[in-house]
Amino acid sequence: MVKKFYITTPLYYVNASPHIGHSYTTIAADCLARYMRQAIGKDNVWLLTGTDEHGQKIERAAQAEGLNPKEFVDATAVQFKELWKALNIFYNDFIRTTEERHVKTVQRVLEILFEKGQIYPAKYEGWYCTPCETFWMQTQLKDLTCPDCSRSLEKISETNYFFRLSEHQDWLMKYISAHPDFIKPSSRYEEMARFLELNKLEDLCISRPKERMGWGIPLPFSPDHVTYVWFDALINYISAVGSFDDKGKYESQWWPADLHLIGKDILRQHAVYWPIMLYALGLELPKTIFAHGWWMIGQDKMSKSRGNVVNPIDMVNKFGVETYRYFLLRDVPFGLDGSFSEESIIKRFNGDLANDLGNLVYRTLTMIEKYFDGNIPERGVFVKGKQAELIEEKINLINKNGIGLSPSVITDCNFSAALKEVWEIINMANKYIEDTKPWNLIKENKTDELKGFILVLVDAIREVAIQIHSFMPQTSESIIEQLGKDKIKKGKPLFPRIV
Repeated sequence: MVKKFYITTPLYYVNASPHIGHSYTTIAADCLARYMRQAIGKDNVWLLTGTDEHGQKIERAAQAEGLNPKEFVDATAVQFKELWKALNIFYNDFIRTTEERHVKTVQRVLEILFEKGQIYPAKYEGWYCTPCETFWMQTQLKDLTCPDCSRSLEKISETNYFFRLSEHQDWLMKYISAHPDFIKPSSRYEEMARFLELNKLEDLCISRPKERMGWGIPLPFSPDHVTYVWFDALINYISAVGSFDDKGKYESQWWPADLHLIGKDILRQHAVYWPIMLYALGLELPKTIFAHGWWMIGQDKMSKSRGNVVNPIDMVNKFGVETYRYFLLRDVPFGLDGSFSEESIIKRFNGDLANDLGNLVYRTLTMIEKYFDGNIPERGVFVKGKQAELIEEKINLINKNGIGLSPSVITDCNFSAALKEVWEIINMANKYIEDTKPWNLIKENKTDELKGFILVLVDAIREVAIQIHSFMPQTSESIIEQLGKDKIKKGKPLFPRIV
């Protein structure tokens, strides 16, 4: 059986333009997808991203700009596609929740669950947060502000439809306990396990009256109601890669997802609502949900309301897409919060990229040009010192699986640690140059030693190019092109220092 790898980003909510948080998740997903395409073949990997386009926030954002909701979401969805192109993201599918294929699947799911008695109508009276589009019970509140966003709540009384979330709590707790890899990193696993232990799940309100909020997918059994935005959006993971037949059986070559990548602020929806929805439908659960941290500006979370949102395009225009990708995946372990600043990017650029990688490639190509007229020496039996052996051992160790980086990159999204491993080769190679002093080998006419020295560096650089391809594809391709096969094609330094 051919292995497959199905990876998803969240569907990004289009009430505002994309920011660094959106780009962080999608760059990480792109990196993993590229890695897996090298490992198991491009036809066996599917990367899904897209946009979440229903709900009251979008309806109000459209009104504020004098547009109808469809005009508004069409314009905003394009911004996400343009950003992914600018960031060199290669996705297989981009789904929008306004697409017919998604609407049909959502309505089919609603029908199946309604027929199973998992959805029922009831009078609701409680507190509603418009920005979060979430109902809260009085027992969940300390005051009349939203527990998630701290904004004011409004009192609402209406008839709605509810999903029987509460009756599935026991099996979900047992499932999470038996599957420690279901939620990652471990801190998020513990967070969800603790949440379920300390809280009794309430049934989930999955509709809104059309008269109050008309921008959504109509319930097939109640045209006067539209679907709650979270219930709608989560279904994208199956609506994009399969469909239900007339008997309610779901068919897909990709499901279950191998990895849902999300931000930590939407963990509960993915680790509680979504698995219960799938279980009620009789479908397999995703293998892993990985919730990464936030990028902070100082001590504050990045948000539009605070006015501290970083535009990824501005960073790309200033530092280049490869630098931006490298910084996001290298500067902080993926599960933790990070502190974003231009000073931090410059530090990584001048240190890791200019001084270490760029310098190694440029120095090596310059020596080949100077000592061998641009021709890479032919392989032979050369005497190699201890340092050369250590570099070769490191290359063999990092490449022991035949496809590059350690499998923990996939299972733990360990981008920073993986790049650190690669940079160990770079640093060892730079030290090898300093300690060997090749100019002395020339003076002493030690041609064979010089050839062996150059070949060690060439092997190290080729390995680095392979290893960084998932992270920095353009840089990887540029290094391979400059090295050539037998004759180099030296270009300008890859990363000129920022002064």
